[in-house]
This record gives sequence, structure tokens and C-alpha cells, in this order.
Amino acid sequence: MTGKNVTLRLLDKADREILKLPRPVKGAIYDFQHKFKTNPDSAGLRLKQLQGHDKLYSARVNDEYRALLLRLADDDWLIVSVKHRKDVYAHLDRLTYSVNRVTGGIEYVDLQVVQEEVLSPAAPRPTEPAAPAAPVAPRPLFAKWSEQQLTDLGVAPSLVPVVAALTTEDQLLGLVEYAPQLSGEVLLALYDGKEYDDVLEQVTAPVAVPEPVDPEDFRAAAERPATIVTTTDDALREALEGEDFGRWKVFLHPTQAKLVSRDYSGPARVGGGPGTGKTIVALHRVRHLVERLPAGRSKPVLLTTYNKNLAADLRSRLLALGGEALLSRVEISHVDQLALRTVREAEPGNRKRIIDEAQAVREWRSLLDELGEDGWDAEFLHDEWTQVILGQAITSRTEYFRARRAGRGRTVSRPERAEIWQLAERFAQRLDRLEVQTWDQIAERAAQLETERARRIQAIDRQREQVGGLDNIHVADGSGGWLRYRYRHIVVDEAQDLRPAHWKMLRAMTAPDRNDLFLVGDTHQRIYKNQVTLGSLGINIRGRSSKLSLSYRTTRQILRSALNVLGDERYDDLDGGGETLAGYRSVLSGAVPDLHRLGDWADEREAIAALIESWGQVPREQIAIAVPTNDMASEVAYTLAQHGIRALEIGPDGPRGDSGVHIGTMFRFKGLEYQRMIIAGVTDGLVPRASVRQRRTTDPARYRAEMQRARSLLFVAATRARDSLDVFWHGEPSPFLEELIRVRPPAAA
Repeated sequence: MTGKNVTLRLLDKADREILKLPRPVKGAIYDFQHKFKTNPDSAGLRLKQLQGHDKLYSARVNDEYRALLLRLADDDWLIVSVKHRKDVYAHLDRLTYSVNRVTGGIEYVDLQVVQEEVLSPAAPRPTEPAAPAAPVAPRPLFAKWSEQQLTDLGVAPSLVPVVAALTTEDQLLGLVEYAPQLSGEVLLALYDGKEYDDVLEQVTAPVAVPEPVDPEDFRAAAERPATIVTTTDDALREALEGEDFGRWKVFLHPTQAKLVSRDYSGPARVGGGPGTGKTIVALHRVRHLVERLPAGRSKPVLLTTYNKNLAADLRSRLLALGGEALLSRVEISHVDQLALRTVREAEPGNRKRIIDEAQAVREWRSLLDELGEDGWDAEFLHDEWTQVILGQAITSRTEYFRARRAGRGRTVSRPERAEIWQLAERFAQRLDRLEVQTWDQIAERAAQLETERARRIQAIDRQREQVGGLDNIHVADGSGGWLRYRYRHIVVDEAQDLRPAHWKMLRAMTAPDRNDLFLVGDTHQRIYKNQVTLGSLGINIRGRSSKLSLSYRTTRQILRSALNVLGDERYDDLDGGGETLAGYRSVLSGAVPDLHRLGDWADEREAIAALIESWGQVPREQIAIAVPTNDMASEVAYTLAQHGIRALEIGPDGPRGDSGVHIGTMFRFKGLEYQRMIIAGVTDGLVPRASVRQRRTTDPARYRAEMQRARSLLFVAATRARDSLDVFWHGEPSPFLEELIRVRPPAAA
């Protein structure tokens, strides 16, 4: 056998095993794979078939360690384990490998390790007599389900006897560490109380293959998404040297892999709860699209999101994923920056200063004060102006009288519309006089410019068709150049927080075609007021909407608590329908979140400082504190400083420094994650604000929308946690904590 075309893959469970080995061994494995791909028959590798197995071989990594490999075909090999040489030849009959009949993927299980690490420490082996002192044998966790039901859900058949012997949660969690991925997900979902049919629909069906599976065809199985492997040198190095946080560059869950590589007939959307890897899918999707571009130096792929900080993070991740070669074909910009560039390109003389939403509301208040108007709320008028007047590109009073106001809450009469229109005109004049503009105005102007550009492109295309495909040089020259769409593909992260004008602009920037728009987001995490129906903006995602439901960040315990915060609120799917987090789950396990009731805000701050001090060696930058207001963030930072704890406040562009505890309002934590998360000041009147509660009777629709937004902010903050979550409040707790407190009373103050 020559090594010229040898393929060597690494199974994802094997990389976790390798990461636990001494560093020199990991280096030896990297050298081993080079030698193996060059010539597997090299005498130094000592490749030999293991007794009793037709596909399993061992090969020498170094003097102490051996690689176990499945021979998929003559020149195709899969590393399934790396063992110390003294353990390789014992219990060969306990090594099992098969093709899963549900997913069609390769699964490898070392039953001896499972027996020793999972069952033996906590319970007698099935072959040994039970301890005589036990009065009642513990009930097996999965006695309710038959062997056939478990295998139909995708549990590896070789594990079914082990599953039948599980009696404690610790044993189950131990098994999940060694079990194939789908087996672990299924068992945890059943253990968490999900109905059989729900597990079948939410966990098994998304990874099931439509075609019949040949259990003997390991080569075909290796090509399916369910066999999570890597083959390239760079990817293997990432797997061997990286921590869990780097695995996203190498291994994708089968549901993620399907979405990354799917050929869509038009715009597509991927939803899912926090930590489910939506951004990872977006980044891999960008790479997938770039790999299929013709050669060139242009940047026909746009990757965008809703703020500057997240755009910078996307850039650094994309660089890590594919290097400068990938980055050179992708435009990365946050959507407001993109809109501003579009406007300034068309109107180079427009140099008005830009004000944010808070400043705009202050200008509304000043206008109302100057006019002596006390019948209107500044925030209501600002939302009406941005969401209805600007959002629908309304330019006349007559158009405003006819405008739809879906989702705006209180109805307004015709005389009231006349008043609002007059005030909106005065407000626009005020901004002009001050030589300022809002981001909403910029976005709407950019949408108008790009829509007009798209119309001109379409007109040229129609004329070309009429003359048999020839270009009209006069039309093209008159347009100021050969017009073309700005991008071939657009990928949007955190899609739920874009405004209608953003969507109109993006729709016009790429031709309606296959794989034109790819959107990822979760409306449960919407932190702005933007309510959009994509279909009404020319973006039809019907039939091309998918959902991710496995969290890679948050433990099951924290996840349950975060879902309690959401309650029974109904969330939209960006296209007029409803969206739920049904099936949202985690295979990670940890401590139950701690709740802390304190006497006042000063007590809260002191308790937080004491808690952080008790964490000892946890890196400070892996600790975060989310609070309701900027003033509270500053006050917490001051208290921590008194205790000698360095703190960094998070601004619009991210943390203001390199090392220290991160502190900010809940708005600032979107897209971030930490080992330990503290949410403070979760007090009624602060979460939600007292002003929101006051609208319950005066403006019920607006009250519901702002309550939902406040829930989403708390939900986002809670799901930033990887290992632990602590929630603090003083006085009356937020109503959003009611269910959480019921199931988990607060720790004593």
C-alpha cells in the first residue's frame, strides 16, 4: 500500500481523549499522522490488525502509546482512540464499532472503560451480587423504555445493556462523556422528562438520514455529517492543541454541518437558543460560500451584524477559521457602518453628526417642552417616527394616514395622526437645524439608495433580455459605470436586532438567487424594539427556516433557570409566525444557580465582592457582572476597587481594558460568555423598570412589548454563563424571578 493518497481522519470523541494526555504524547500523535499518511506500512508504525476484529487495527505512536484505527477502506483510516500500550490488547472483545442505523454515522464505544468509569464506582457490576445491606434495589433510570424504543431514538445498541443498569444521575452523566453524541443527547432528554415522541421529533429526527443505511458500509458512513471527523493537518493540530473553545473550528454537530453545506433556493434562516452555535454556523457558512467562488480578488460575500463590537469579534473568528485567504474575499461590517458608507458614497457632502437613540429621545423631549406639548410621550413619538414613518419610508401626511401600525400598541385616531405628523415634521427640521442625524435616518436613506440601484440593475437586465443578451453601452455608461449588485451572498448574525430599513438595504444589495441571504438569530434574545416581518420586506424564508437546539455553552441547570425567566411569553419568528425553544437542551452539567436576597444595594455590592474573593484563582476576565443601569455598573466597579478587585466596564466597543472583572448593563453582554456570571440588582422597579409597569393600564400593547424585551435582556444575561450563575437583588425581587425562587429559594443573607 502506498501512502500517496492515504486519508487519515480523527473521530471527535478521540480528540477529547487525546486532550487529556501529556503534552509530549500529543506532539507524538501529530508526528504519527504525518508518517501514517506517508506510508502506513512503515515498519516503525507496527500497524497490525487486532485479534477478533476485521476492521480495527493498532499502530505505534511512541514507545508508550498506540493509536486504534478503523480501516474504512484500503486507503481510508479513522483514529478512534489512543491508549497506553498496556491497555490496548486487554478486553479486545469489549471494543465495539458500528454504523448507527438512524444517523448513518460511525460510532465507537469502549465498553470496558464505560464499565469501569461509569458503573463500577457507584454501583455493583451486573455480574456481581448486590450489596446485602441494600433493602430495596434502586430503580433503573430508563426502565420505562424498551430496548427497541431506545435504539429507534438512536442510542447505540452496544450501550443499551449499560443504560439498563443506570440508577443515578452521576452514572448517567458519566456515560454521556463516553457515549456517542446522539446517545447522550437522547438519554439526557428522556431523563429530563421529555416525552418519547418529543425526543424523536426534536433530538433524533434532525440528525436522521432519509436513505436506508448499510451497516457494513463504513466508507459511506465516514462521509455523513453524523461521523464528526477532521482530516487536514491544520484541523488536526487545532484538535490536538486547542481547548474546547477552539473545537468550533474543527468539529460541527451533524445538524450544524447540514445547515452549513445546504443548497438553498433563496433566503434561509437558522434560529436557536443561546449557545447553540448559530454564529459558528454563520462563520462556517461564509467559508463554505467562499470556497465555491470563482477565483478573484473581489469581496462578493458580506458578513454583517448589528453592532461594532460583534462585527470585530466576527472578523477575528473568521481569521482564526480560514486565515487571510478567507478574509480577503469577505466584507465584514456592522450594518449601521454599511448603511453610513452607502449614504456617504452617494452623498459625499453629507457630514452631519450622528446621534444615538437616547440623544434622539432627549431631542424629542426638548421639542415637546418648547412647544408646551404635554399630551405626548417622547419615547412613543420616537418609536412612531422610527418604526412607522421611517420604517415604511413615508414621505407625506396622506401616506401616514394610510400606514399600517401593526405591533405599535395603542391605536391613534385621524386627528391624532395629524398631530403626530406635524410633530414629526418639526422634529426632522430640528435635527436638520442642529446638523445631526439618527442611525434610523441613515438606514432608511441607505435602503432608498440601494433599492433604486437594484431597480436600475433590473431595468438594464430587462433591456438586455429584449435585445438578445447584448449590453447597451449607452445605458451602462449613463448609469455611471457597469452596474452590478454589491454582493453575491450575504450572511447576517444576530438577525433579530436589525431594523426594517436594514433588511430593505440588504435585500437590494444582492440579486434574488440561490443562497443569496443566510440569517441566524433568536428572537428570544431581541434586545431592541425592532419588530419585522421579513416577507413584507421582500425576504421570503418560508420553507427555508431551521432551528438549532443543543447548547454548547450553558449547563442543563443554568438552562432550566434561564427558561424559567422567559415564562410562557410568545415570541415571533421574524416572519409572522411564532417561535419556541422546544427541544432546547444541553449535555453539560454543573451547579444549580444560586439566588441571593440582600437588604439594600450597598449590601448587594459587598456580597458580590466577597463572592468574587471566594473564587480564588478564577481568571478575573472570566467573571462578569450584569446590572440594569450604567450608574449601577459604576457603583459596583467602585465597591470592587475598594476590595482590591480590578474591574472593566463594557462600553459600546467592548471591555475598556485587558484584564479584570467585566461589568456592564445587560445590553452589553450580547454575544459574550464567561465561566462565572453574576446578575445584580434584579429588583422589581429595576427589572423591569418602574416606568414599564406603569403602562399596564395606559398602553397595554406597549406594556407587553417592553415586558417581553426586559425578559429577553435578563434571559440573555443568564445564558452568558458557562459554569456558574449567581442572581442578586434587594427589596422585592423582579417578577421574572418568581418561578425561579419557587423552585430554588435564595441563600441566606
